[in-house]
Amino acid sequence: MRQALTDGLVVTWRNLKRIPRIPELAIFAILQSIMFVLLFAFVFGGAIPLPGGASYREYLMPGIFAQTIVFAAATTAIGMCDDINKGLLDRFRSLPMARSAVLSGRTVADVVYNAGILVVLMVSGFVVGWRVNTGIPELLAGIGLLLLFAFAMSAIGVWLGLAVPSVEVAQQVSFTVLFPITFVSNVFVPPQSLPDWLQPVAEWNPVSTLTAATRELWGNPNPYVGTGLPAEEPALVTIGWVIVIVAIFLPTGVRRYRNLSR
Repeated sequence: MRQALTDGLVVTWRNLKRIPRIPELAIFAILQSIMFVLLFAFVFGGAIPLPGGASYREYLMPGIFAQTIVFAAATTAIGMCDDINKGLLDRFRSLPMARSAVLSGRTVADVVYNAGILVVLMVSGFVVGWRVNTGIPELLAGIGLLLLFAFAMSAIGVWLGLAVPSVEVAQQVSFTVLFPITFVSNVFVPPQSLPDWLQPVAEWNPVSTLTAATRELWGNPNPYVGTGLPAEEPALVTIGWVIVIVAIFLPTGVRRYRNLSR
């Protein structure tokens, strides 16, 4: 256990050191985050009225945070697949190190990376009018829930990066799967505006429960709340989703890594 922890921290540090050495990774990620905030805040900001004159920007920003965290899976998948194709994982496998360190190092590094992106998003949201209307404990609880979900999405990304043959395929598959998940949710519009057969999907969507939980924690508007468990206990359901995702994809990712023959 001690060796696995030490080796995992070494691999985490290795992955984080790539950011200052390839600053374009962080620069374009930050620019993309700011662009999302500005586009949705000013393009859709006045198009979707909320009951009681509530601010759509305050309604929107928790959804933007959740969407960004969900796309952490794509970042992890692309990075993992790139390491495979460059032969880096073969070198890791030849070293006297814990097998789990490669996967834990990747997921933890990507959580730290997404934490930095989340800070930029929050600053951008504050500039366009988003506010936390509760207190510091609720703010930290919401951030913690987002980062916990980022870890779960990175576990999916690890499995996906080990399953596809190239970086291009990893990118295409990631966005093909993640875009419907983020849009069939309460991120941009209330689920009640969706067709009847899609509403249960949107209500139980982990992106919806994550978004609803952060809105609730931060005192942001969340109209049209339903009466089911995802609406009444969104944080609890989100934690349940995290447990399920990690329990499924982390062991299967480790198994695929051990059986890797490329």
